[in-house]
Amino acid sequence: MVSLQEDSQEEDVCPICQEHPKEAVRTDCKHLFCQVCLAQHMDKALASEALCCPLCRKPYSEGVLGDPYICHKHQKRFQRFCEKSKCLLCVECLESPEHQSHSEPTIENAISHYKERLNRRCRRLRKDIGELQRLKAQEEEKLQALQFQVNCGNHKLEAELVSQHQDKGHLDVLPQQHLDQLEDTSAEEARILDLSKAITQISLLVADLESTAKELDANTLVNASDLLERSTPKIL
Repeated sequence: MVSLQEDSQEEDVCPICQEHPKEAVRTDCKHLFCQVCLAQHMDKALASEALCCPLCRKPYSEGVLGDPYICHKHQKRFQRFCEKSKCLLCVECLESPEHQSHSEPTIENAISHYKERLNRRCRRLRKDIGELQRLKAQEEEKLQALQFQVNCGNHKLEAELVSQHQDKGHLDVLPQQHLDQLEDTSAEEARILDLSKAITQISLLVADLESTAKELDANTLVNASDLLERSTPKIL
């Protein structure tokens, strides 16, 4: 891949997406593009005998894409994505027996498909976060009520002990009601802690899903597949 350190100011926009080139690559005719934009342009031109620059129509080689779009085994451009084996396939990979029996989506279609699945999963998990936050608020209200009961019980117990000229340190056993309240308070605090941890974990997953969907390309399709499996909603 050609070094892009000496690019001129007029080359700071990809002609396809009209944004600053991401993982920029240069065609043989010296035009600059986002790596993923040029790869998607190639996928749309699969039926063409020659790859032509979107700007000047001059031919260029598949190798300009560099990693991760070139199959190291066959030195051909990746064209398909196998969801079962989670790997990218070039035209020669597609001729192997394990892939001849079924149709693999093009990289462009796979990117579109996984981007939609990532976004759907984000929406689902955001709803889960909202539900967990609602449950946490309810548990916090219960905890406040329990703490109030414990405080009232403490004051009552202390008053009784004062009248009997004793203190808690001299009691062999605390009243059962007081013990039950303390146990309920501890259990409520544990539930709130579990809910807080779940909210944090799911929030981190949502951030990963959003970031992956935004930057999704051939290089991150496998990561997207793994992330979708890892973020499958679980019943708490």
